[in-house]
Amino acid sequence: MQNPYDFALALPEILLLILAAVTLLVDAMNKAESRHVTFTLSIITLLSLTGLSFWQWSEGVQGSSFGGLYVVDSLAHFLKILSYLAVGATLIYGRGYAEARSMMKNGGEMYSLTLFALLGQMVMISAGSMLTVYLGVELMSFALYALVALRRDDLKATEAAMKYFMLGSMASGVLLYGMSMIYGATGQLDLTLIAEVIGSGQAERLPLIFGVVFIVSGLAFKLAAAPFHMWTPDVYEGSPTSVTLLLGAAPKLAAFAITLRLLIEGLHGIAVDWQPMLLILAVLSLAIGNIAAIAQTNFKRMLAYSTISHMGFVFLGLLSGVVQDQAAATGAAYGASLFYMIIYVLTTLGTFGLILLLSRKGFECENISDLKGLNRRNPILAGVLLLSMFSLTGIPPMAGFYAKLAVLQALVGAGHIAIAVVAVLFSLIGAFYYLRVVKMAYFDEPEGEPVLIDNGIITSGLMSVNGLLIIILGVLPGGLMALCVSVIEGSLKF
Repeated sequence: MQNPYDFALALPEILLLILAAVTLLVDAMNKAESRHVTFTLSIITLLSLTGLSFWQWSEGVQGSSFGGLYVVDSLAHFLKILSYLAVGATLIYGRGYAEARSMMKNGGEMYSLTLFALLGQMVMISAGSMLTVYLGVELMSFALYALVALRRDDLKATEAAMKYFMLGSMASGVLLYGMSMIYGATGQLDLTLIAEVIGSGQAERLPLIFGVVFIVSGLAFKLAAAPFHMWTPDVYEGSPTSVTLLLGAAPKLAAFAITLRLLIEGLHGIAVDWQPMLLILAVLSLAIGNIAAIAQTNFKRMLAYSTISHMGFVFLGLLSGVVQDQAAATGAAYGASLFYMIIYVLTTLGTFGLILLLSRKGFECENISDLKGLNRRNPILAGVLLLSMFSLTGIPPMAGFYAKLAVLQALVGAGHIAIAVVAVLFSLIGAFYYLRVVKMAYFDEPEGEPVLIDNGIITSGLMSVNGLLIIILGVLPGGLMALCVSVIEGSLKF
């Protein structure tokens, strides 16, 4: 008989909690402004977690614990490892930026809060119950609220933090209200038991549908999908860029994980009801994201609207999953959506990491015009920018092209040919503002005296790896795509 309280399954979360507390205590006793010790401990923590999760995955460690509240499967291992790597890259990219702006002058809260936000993401990824989903969402969100407000003397950061806190709290309330409706309709909190009640036809129909509407709305906020996107441009612009990257990369993996857990594992029996909702969200996100991005002159706002449009593609993959009870087509569609999210996070790390490396003391690289003549100043950064923009556009052989192609194939396979055409048309609109950035970096004259950029071996090497992965996963996408489909089919019940 399986142990209902198997703490061994939750070893990564336990280890992270201990090491995050140790990092916080060490930082409290550290008076150095640079916070090298805190940074080193954070990186060691992430490397340790990566090794532990990889070992558990290779050893086939799976199961549920704490009465079904916590689930460990191949999807959980996979997304947790990706989250560790994304957070590690974010800390490396953002370290110089934070030090140049004295963000850690009075303490290294940035590192400890990042680790606690990661703990919330891990809880979300392994959620087996609506209670665990909400616990993880709030743990992650509270840490991110504090991170956005980290520069207390910056009015834009304070305003962004207030907007994020107010709208985020409202979205959490909407999500919680939807969960209460689902509980009222099924009498269950465990996602597997909810699916069983729905499959047996014993669930109350009206509160169930109302609950799904609220849950989809809350998830759309966490994924920055239109029309729940209002916070994204302002928060992305107002936050310190190192925090913007923390918001835009790893948390998207966790939000995608709870979307899979709630909609696919728990509510797949009424997919016919939530699929039209995702369709509306997807089309609105593609339209608003791509059209609004054209008018932006601020690079971070442009990337925020770009994020909104890419979440539309993620939803297109999810709504293509039910094809006349064909399990193979279902797994391929959800796998395509997961693949798209991974490529999006990889490209986000490259683009925002580039902004961080271009920013220096007394200068914020925020406007698109700041990228003029970049190729003359640093060909490596210009090359990564070109690869990232081409990938976001969907130009072969970049990884973004195959990601879009996989989602479009799933759409066509599900019979949504008209929606696939709409998605392609909006992608063509998006090509304008992406290629405008490349044009400025390669063909425009720099404003003022060009400043040579040298960011050191580690950060430049990481940026180079980031760019190479965009190419490699575009030329050879089969392995990662097969892995995405495998973890989806081996972990979720649909």
